[in-house]
Amino acid sequence: MTADSTAALTDAELASRLRLGVARLARRLRQEATGGLTPSQLSALAATERHGPLPLSELADLERVARPTISRIVKVLEGEALVARDPDPTDGRVALLRATAEGRALLRENRRRRDAWLAVRLRSLDPQQRARLVAATDVLDALVEDEP
Repeated sequence: MTADSTAALTDAELASRLRLGVARLARRLRQEATGGLTPSQLSALAATERHGPLPLSELADLERVARPTISRIVKVLEGEALVARDPDPTDGRVALLRATAEGRALLRENRRRRDAWLAVRLRSLDPQQRARLVAATDVLDALVEDEP
């Protein structure tokens, strides 16, 4: 697609192409995951690593799922020793979730595998494609960071 043809796209057409491209890339990257976890379980584990320690209700909000759903997900993660619950020092009724060393190791391995797959694909791009992709990463970041 040339610069002239991209300028002719409507916002709806661009949104559709972008959504499809991002979804296909995300699906392919998910296929590189290891550890036998579902995408929802991996996402919850990553959120726990990134934002934890945190209460179950906060994890549910971050993952945009209902509390019963996140409870089932966390139960699996606990069963695999990927997350642990610790008492909240300020509220004895609440437990705080944290990623365990095993959980952090699993996430590191998943990220390594996904980055390796993507690096191979990036090497197949010509210099112009690569430069356009570098510029696009800032735009993608802005789309997400400026979310209302």
